[in-house]
Amino acid sequence: MIIAWVVILLTLGSVLFYVLSPWHLTPLASNWGAMDSTIHITALVTGAVFVAVNLFLAWVILRYRHRADRRAAFDPENKRLEGWLTLVTSLGIAALLAPGLWVWGAFVSVPEEAHEVEVVGQQWRWSFRLPGEDGELGRVDTRLIDETNPFGMTEDPAGLDDRLVMEPRLLLPMGQPVKLLLRSKDVLHNFQVANFRAKMDLVPGQVSYFWLTPTEAGEYEVACAELCGIAHFAMRAWVEVVEPEVFEAWLAEQPTQADWLARANPDPTAGQAHYASCAACHGANGEGNANIQAPPLAGMAPWYLSRQLELFRRGARGTHPEDTQGQQMRPFAQQLADGAAIADLAAYIAGFEPVQASPAESGNARRGARLYRTCANCHGEWGQGIPATQGPRLAGLPDWYLIRQLEHFREGIRGRHADDPYGNQMVDMAQMLVNRRAVEDVVAHITTLGVIEEE
Repeated sequence: MIIAWVVILLTLGSVLFYVLSPWHLTPLASNWGAMDSTIHITALVTGAVFVAVNLFLAWVILRYRHRADRRAAFDPENKRLEGWLTLVTSLGIAALLAPGLWVWGAFVSVPEEAHEVEVVGQQWRWSFRLPGEDGELGRVDTRLIDETNPFGMTEDPAGLDDRLVMEPRLLLPMGQPVKLLLRSKDVLHNFQVANFRAKMDLVPGQVSYFWLTPTEAGEYEVACAELCGIAHFAMRAWVEVVEPEVFEAWLAEQPTQADWLARANPDPTAGQAHYASCAACHGANGEGNANIQAPPLAGMAPWYLSRQLELFRRGARGTHPEDTQGQQMRPFAQQLADGAAIADLAAYIAGFEPVQASPAESGNARRGARLYRTCANCHGEWGQGIPATQGPRLAGLPDWYLIRQLEHFREGIRGRHADDPYGNQMVDMAQMLVNRRAVEDVVAHITTLGVIEEE
């Protein structure tokens, strides 16, 4: 008796929890309301089966509970019961599958007027490519992907005006259908925006797609919904739905493939002139100056230097009131007029001979080696840096600088700006260092890493 009532109460409690629960679907922001309808139909069908099975179980417990005056009879064959179960099960499965198949048919039938956006995923970031004035995306080849050609663009003339968005932030025009072309550079990813009710896997070696029409202005988070490695949780981006005119203005500001080609051939000689103001703090050969807390620049990759200078220049780094050294750096970065000047300066600094850091004054390098296993996924086993994961070189950096930056990341002084997406990832990763001792330990290990020549 008690068991039967427990089953009944659990069943009723589950139904009430579903009906009264505050945790429901996020607000819909696209045309895919049919997805919500399919989810509701699934919940109703499975919910009805759940209630029926549990109430039947409670009835069986009551009806066939043990009595001393009767015995159970073994009846392995019951054609009538089997027929009813087959019929009811078939109807239930049809009720589950039919709406989903109908929605799937619409999901892969892209309207002719839809404009295209390419989404590229890799561990652990998103980037985007949009067609230029010709309305056509240029051809790509994954074998051509490198630091200067992150999308693997070919010599297809149609690609010269393609707009390349390396930051994980995409704008979409409200009320206009868009076809999202999805590809991965490395492992399996999944592009999901909960408010759009649309998602799709990014499979290495092929291009998948889906389409939607954004219906509500706002900013929506992109999550990778497929486990893709140690920093999977930090693989985030933002999609902002705006008015069409705002979208067009934003699109016009994005660099084209032609702009990238121009930056691929920087002028170190021009960069030498820019470095004159840097040398006073960072040294004539980029060796740094600990007395004024200026880190060494020698050995840092041009792509990383360019990114940090751009962050300083536009205020995404060096504006936090507790980042004293960053505030000092920002005016110098603002002297660089544009991306070409930054590329020239980074190319000149890249010519400096890398330096070797002195052993850390504190911390346990052996404990730090265990902590560094996580860091190595992005920064390399020997701290040499991995451009594909946007992990800069760590070997050669002094302990005082590494400790300061890790503490700044842990406290959100650095990396929390909305325009510093990779800094945001580092803020999350730095939380794994639970206290100051852990920071000093991992830094002690990093300072033991040799300087590895980049290929």
